[in-house]
Amino acid sequence: MKSFISPTLYAAFNYVIAIVLIASPWLFGFQGHKIGAALFLPMIIGWFQLIMAIFSNHQFGFLKQFPLQMHFFLDVLSGSFLFCSPWIYDYAHVTFWPQVIMGGLLVIFGAFTKGSRFSTPPVHHHDGGLATLREE
Repeated sequence: MKSFISPTLYAAFNYVIAIVLIASPWLFGFQGHKIGAALFLPMIIGWFQLIMAIFSNHQFGFLKQFPLQMHFFLDVLSGSFLFCSPWIYDYAHVTFWPQVIMGGLLVIFGAFTKGSRFSTPPVHHHDGGLATLREE
């Protein structure tokens, strides 16, 4: 697959998705339900995204200590978990579209940003065979 998301768009998206996930119980109106996972799981993943965005080594990262490749991987992992969480924790009867959409966006942005190992294969440098020792 070919990468089609620029790293600058990805960096800005990190903050947007983090704020939307943190505020999702109030934005999507399921804060009145007594189901813990539907209420707290998007908020926890949102805080996780915000902390990663602040520490990531990208254009809008403040501390630039977290490798971007690891951020891509954790985005795909947490997005996949968020995508499946309404059925894992059995709250799909309350709400599932916000988690499916946000989880899908995390997976897409983590997998298809330029430089991601999911869409850009690593470059290996080969010397053409086994190295031989030369005696002089």
